[in-house]
Amino acid sequence: MSSYVEDFPILKQKVNDEPLVYLDNAATTQKPRAVVDAITNYYYHDNANVHRGVHTLAERATEAFEAVRTKAAHFINAPSKDEIIYTKGTTEGLNWIAASYGQTHVKAGDEIVISYMEHHSNLVPWQQLAKKTGAKLKYIELQADGQLDIESAQRQITDKTAIVSLTHASNVLGVVNPISEIAKIAHQHGAIMVADGAQSTPHMKIDVQALGVDFFAFSGHKLMAPTGIGILWGKSELLDDMPPLEFGGEMIDWVQLQETTFKKSPWKFEGGTQNIAGVVGLGAAIDYLEQIGMDNIQKHEQEVINAVLPELQQITGLTIYGPQEAQKRTGVISFNLDKLHPHDVATALDMEGIAVRAGHHCAQPLMEYLNVSATARASFYLYNTLEDGKRLVEGIKATKEFFKNGTI
Repeated sequence: MSSYVEDFPILKQKVNDEPLVYLDNAATTQKPRAVVDAITNYYYHDNANVHRGVHTLAERATEAFEAVRTKAAHFINAPSKDEIIYTKGTTEGLNWIAASYGQTHVKAGDEIVISYMEHHSNLVPWQQLAKKTGAKLKYIELQADGQLDIESAQRQITDKTAIVSLTHASNVLGVVNPISEIAKIAHQHGAIMVADGAQSTPHMKIDVQALGVDFFAFSGHKLMAPTGIGILWGKSELLDDMPPLEFGGEMIDWVQLQETTFKKSPWKFEGGTQNIAGVVGLGAAIDYLEQIGMDNIQKHEQEVINAVLPELQQITGLTIYGPQEAQKRTGVISFNLDKLHPHDVATALDMEGIAVRAGHHCAQPLMEYLNVSATARASFYLYNTLEDGKRLVEGIKATKEFFKNGTI
């Protein structure tokens, strides 16, 4: 998909006198012209608050704002646009489930089940909910190659389980979890199933109905939309039963001196002025992705990983975390090189113009589970090419040589 590189002006620059190879897509993705142009057009032509005016600009802004709700519902195959709630991102969506649904449905003695591979956004909210309610937080173990242990899931999910929440795709290990299989187990025990879609939604076709989940959250900025916008999807019967968390303008139905009634879902969750430009940008990003086709994006990333992973595996001293078979992973590759600190590796690669991430990736329990303090991570997207993969391989080899012999 090298033809799409032209849609991303930021990629046509040099870093440290080397052509930029951007491989930090699991953290955030670059924005195509179509998204930036849509936001600019909104501010230049339609800037107004939504739902609050009958003048032309307000009506155009409201129409655009609500149209994206319909696009997002189609994008993840949600039954209704009224089940689409705008959030700041995956983190806020998961927090809202824990704080609203969790605190009204979870009680002392209940169980909340997650896994060792969870991002902090899908761990800390449940940790806090367990502390507040007296529920027990339990963890599904992983197989040796980093994949979810189904037998452990069957043991951990019991009739006491109220909520099971898992990442759809790991931001460290590159594995895609069998969400539909786990959802069936959860439902057999009367629990609800929550999926963190931050790392899956940008890279593969999502069907929340086929997944069998009750809630699904994802972020816009990881699929080429602006930062500060995301989606929380939930089944209507669950959303209708959840109390709002923020109170103020727009989410109310009627306010009296001592009592207030609230709008129905999704608007009861969207208090105050929303990130309207972000919503417009999200709509443009969805259009861009659907024009390419999510199946085509997944196929392209798989082709890149099929070429890159075997080359990386040939580098002596390089440890790759997660499945070693390319077909079992996404475009996320976490690694460590010899005994070098991941920050040193990332800095050396940056000198070659290659942008990767280094650290614990907001997954400290997983780092402890892997018995490492941190890793370096390269993550690919639709605009990355086979040549980008070759640059990564050569950059790691050069880094190894530099720290061994002081030459590069």
